[in-house]
Amino acid sequence: MADIQPATATPASLQAPAEPAVIRRADYQPPDWWVKTVALEFDLDLSATQVSATLQIERNGDHERPLRLDCDGALPGSISVDGVAANWRHEGDGIAVDVSAPRATVHLTTQIAPDTNTQLMGLFASNGMLCTQCEAEGFRRIIPFVDRPDNMAVYEVLLRADKARFPVLLANGALVDAGDLEDGRHYARWHDPHPKPSYLFALVAGDLVATRDHFTTRSGAPVDLAIYVREGDEGRTAHAMQALKASMEWDERVYGLEYDLPVFNIVAVSDFNMGAMENKGLNIFNSRYILADPDTATDYDYDAIEGVVAHEYFHNWSGNRVTCRDWFQLSLKEGFTVYRDQCFSADMGSEAVKRIEDVRMLRATQFPEDAGPLAHPIRPDSYMEISNFYTSTIYNKGAEVIRMMATMAGAERFRAGCDLYFARHDGEAATCEQFVRAMEDGAGLDLGQFRRWYEQAGTPQVQARLEHDADSATATLHLRQQFSPTPGQQDKPLMPIPLRTALIDRDMKAHRGEQLVMLTQSEQSVTFTGFARPPVLSINRGFSAPVTMDVARRSGDLLFLVRHDDDPFARYEALQQLVIDRLIADIGEEGAAAERAAALEDILSVFGDLVSDQRLDDSMRTEILSLPTEAFLGEQMLIVRPEAIHDARRALRKAIGTRLIDQWRIVHERASAVPYSLSREARGARKIKSLALGYIASAEAADAATIAFGQFAQADNMTDRQGATMVLASMACDERETALDSFYNRYQGNALVIDKWFSLQTGSSHAKVYEQTLELIRHKDFTLTNPNRVRALYWPFVSNQAAFHHASGRGYELLTDLILRLDPINPQTTARFIAPLGRWRRFDEDRAAKMRGCLERILAQPGLSKDTTEQVVKSLE
Repeated sequence: MADIQPATATPASLQAPAEPAVIRRADYQPPDWWVKTVALEFDLDLSATQVSATLQIERNGDHERPLRLDCDGALPGSISVDGVAANWRHEGDGIAVDVSAPRATVHLTTQIAPDTNTQLMGLFASNGMLCTQCEAEGFRRIIPFVDRPDNMAVYEVLLRADKARFPVLLANGALVDAGDLEDGRHYARWHDPHPKPSYLFALVAGDLVATRDHFTTRSGAPVDLAIYVREGDEGRTAHAMQALKASMEWDERVYGLEYDLPVFNIVAVSDFNMGAMENKGLNIFNSRYILADPDTATDYDYDAIEGVVAHEYFHNWSGNRVTCRDWFQLSLKEGFTVYRDQCFSADMGSEAVKRIEDVRMLRATQFPEDAGPLAHPIRPDSYMEISNFYTSTIYNKGAEVIRMMATMAGAERFRAGCDLYFARHDGEAATCEQFVRAMEDGAGLDLGQFRRWYEQAGTPQVQARLEHDADSATATLHLRQQFSPTPGQQDKPLMPIPLRTALIDRDMKAHRGEQLVMLTQSEQSVTFTGFARPPVLSINRGFSAPVTMDVARRSGDLLFLVRHDDDPFARYEALQQLVIDRLIADIGEEGAAAERAAALEDILSVFGDLVSDQRLDDSMRTEILSLPTEAFLGEQMLIVRPEAIHDARRALRKAIGTRLIDQWRIVHERASAVPYSLSREARGARKIKSLALGYIASAEAADAATIAFGQFAQADNMTDRQGATMVLASMACDERETALDSFYNRYQGNALVIDKWFSLQTGSSHAKVYEQTLELIRHKDFTLTNPNRVRALYWPFVSNQAAFHHASGRGYELLTDLILRLDPINPQTTARFIAPLGRWRRFDEDRAAKMRGCLERILAQPGLSKDTTEQVVKSLE
């Protein structure tokens, strides 16, 4: 603690905190007081940390309003203004301090207990170390503060702690002083010269070891790089370090942006609500996005680490140097940065595969969000709890909005717009509107109508039809856009929709060039000349707009595109549509049996061709030959029928596996012969190997379990081991139990891999998956206090459509029990589990009643957090 504490005064008045209010974007006002500098002192302890803060404040404008400080549990022990005990009082969810001078020095103290902070917001304990998470409103849990993103200050931080327990002391910026104190304690002083909002504050104290490297910026400035982990984990940080260096080089080359501090530190933490946090100079990561080696991490894990490390580094400019004026502008930093990390990952690997992965994620998470009760624009108009808006809409749809601007502008002009944005707003808290203006001025775009992408919720629906006129040798593309109502937005104005389009000649099997068609009207037609025969329409190539497409094309045209389109995403999309059409027809028993049989034959034929198509690498081959998920199929239906979807998809998988069984065996054998490495070829081989194994198992081949267990036993890497275990987990055979026991025994004590062990079982299609999930909830390694473990067990089960939507409603009750148990511990993580129940309107009356009943049961719980309350109320409206 500080050597001298100023005297404290009795609060002038006390009143109970107000109920959570709805915060509205239209009500934005800058703060009455700016905090210009912050000097923090921490005497760190797991159970009783003393905090002292000295704030240099400045009145904003001509007024006599008090200094209002946000506060969430961290009540001040003392407050003084210019050395004199202050008059202060509770006001709502904060405190008000009387300040008469236009500039003043405010000193305050608090005491907090990190080891009881199960919300993992503010300062908390994780495996004996101390760390912070302050975005969005965690800093107010450390000290009362003007805790909002437009309040940017320069921070200096002094950390003191027991040296044996906390030998490493880290904070933002650069280390300026360190040394030993009496009684076995030591200190470290950190200074960050760049003004930043409080959500970017960070500290870490613990017994950690570092992997070190260095980077030299293009202007010649040296940067020391370090990744801090628990002892024993340092051997699994090499990939993350390489990703960091690649990100720094890429941002310089592609955006002209250099790093601006002499040090960049990363810390891996086991208990973390989010994936990672971009705190200035001190990124804090969920350990799953740092630690990797071939034995414990899959190829997917390697890709995720590369992408998340890049995302957090890119925030140094798109988020830190230019931050958000308020939380309604969250997509300004997150949507833009997701787009940047997507482009980086595409450059590091396969652009085609990365685009398919990103679209699949968008459709799996954001499209349902846009179609449900929690729909909101990428720039929301109101919220009760900001943590509920860290959504796929803000991140993934936000990235698609940036991508559309990049598509319309072209690479050179888009870069000019970005350059202008950073030049104009460096060091500022900006808005989405200011980004759009920079794109208009720098890229020369007219974005007047385009602003509606920021304002409107919901996924636009586009209908497309190609009409051929042999007499005039023309092809006319007829387009129509429409929208479904979303909460608070019944009638929606038209949106500009950029559609990359090509007309492919049937004889030449090629097109004359791609065109960007801008759909700006309700109905619009575009005529192309020089087509004596009807061409084949390839539209929304590369998924140039985040819309649903209803294209009038025959199955023969889709087969043609699968075989001949030169746009990888369009090939993938054509086969997906063929499969969806067939499955929906089977589920609804639509069309004659002969027609459905013919459609199946077409699918089996084209699958057979693609398995051996030498134009495809194995990674792309795996993507194109993967069936749409049961959840995505349900999104194509007005009323979701879980059992029918499950049965139809399983039957198609069996048909594909059975018809092509010899080819799948050859593929599996060929891929198994490829030695392990992280090359694109070897990664593709492992990917197709697991796909082939899945189809062999779906064919119910007599030796399927033997082949799967052979892959498991011979695996020299986690990708192969997990792929085999995933297949075995859904089978009723002795090999299943042997593999699961072996997996657990091998990795017991490795939390990240045991997370996989839980997920492999609760996400399986085993007939007893519900009973197995109940057993796992009681397992000694399951805990509600670790978000990774909670997500690992419950999310695969909730995503397991047949199990979660069992007609008895037992899946809904299982999730409801979790929500009621978890909410008092970690509201932020809890609130994310409401959405699956919130989709109740899409199901039959019996299921809908059960889901709604669960929501009502949750809402009736006394003391329910505002995080969860907001999501439940919206789901019931």
